[in-house]
Amino acid sequence: MLSALFKILIFPGFLFLSVYGLCLESLDRKIYARLQNRIGPPWYQPLADVLKLLGKGTIIPADANPGMFNFLPIVSLAAVASAFIYVPVWGNTASHSFDGDLVIVLYLLTIPTIAAFLAGWYSRSVYATLGSIRTLTQMFAYEVPMFMALLSPALIAGTWSVTGMAAFYSKHPLYILFNIPALFVALVSAQGKLERAPFDAPEAETEIVSGAFVEYSGKLLAIFKMSMDCELVLIASLISAIFLPFTTGIAVVDLLLYFVKTIVVLLFLSLMRSAMARLRMDQLLNFFWKQLSLIAIAQIILNLIIRSRLAL
Repeated sequence: MLSALFKILIFPGFLFLSVYGLCLESLDRKIYARLQNRIGPPWYQPLADVLKLLGKGTIIPADANPGMFNFLPIVSLAAVASAFIYVPVWGNTASHSFDGDLVIVLYLLTIPTIAAFLAGWYSRSVYATLGSIRTLTQMFAYEVPMFMALLSPALIAGTWSVTGMAAFYSKHPLYILFNIPALFVALVSAQGKLERAPFDAPEAETEIVSGAFVEYSGKLLAIFKMSMDCELVLIASLISAIFLPFTTGIAVVDLLLYFVKTIVVLLFLSLMRSAMARLRMDQLLNFFWKQLSLIAIAQIILNLIIRSRLAL
């Protein structure tokens, strides 16, 4: 029991997820600044922002639904923390796993987006409502290619478990090459999932201030920010486990490899963020549905053919 609680709450559970989330945000902001020829904020800035928000009072708009307004940030963070326990951090084995946990992880990944939509909707603000509608519309765009990209490698591996997929591809590394198109789709879709440029229309500061979170402040805004940082860690870890399952069997070395792989994923996302301008919502929908989805469908067909050959 104590071992299970340690894994859930400390390492590789909630505490590790939160600390690493702040570290990745700091690194992301530093890389983004360097790419724009700026110095960027100090390394402790994300932690300082969270502590500052925790020390401030929370203002609930008069027209907002108080129950939903207070409850949704906790739901968002809890969903991300729950999904993280099914993703391997060191080696190929997650702290908790079962056959089919990939489906659970993808399901839990939708909850923070739904929570953001409801947060803006129940804030009763014009800006928040517009941001929440954009959040939900964007979810309908990126979810299809992202889910197909993350599920297609499972067809070759013959398992719906993240741990099982990581173990299979670590033993058969050549099959990773067949999933390169899916890796590209997953990375681009992840950028949309995280609502980062060029897919940051739901939180466009120049248009709708802060989108769905415009009415949030204090502790509740701090929880939402932690949820977004933890979501970045979760997605980077999930992509690393499925598409970059390189391990040595030595715990310390594998943990270092985990950091390297997730930072490489972050570097790609930061490059996209700095190199591209914001897309309009109609451009975003066309891109995800007409281009990324076609690549993901082709990947599924290819993997089904490979799986049929393996079965023979």
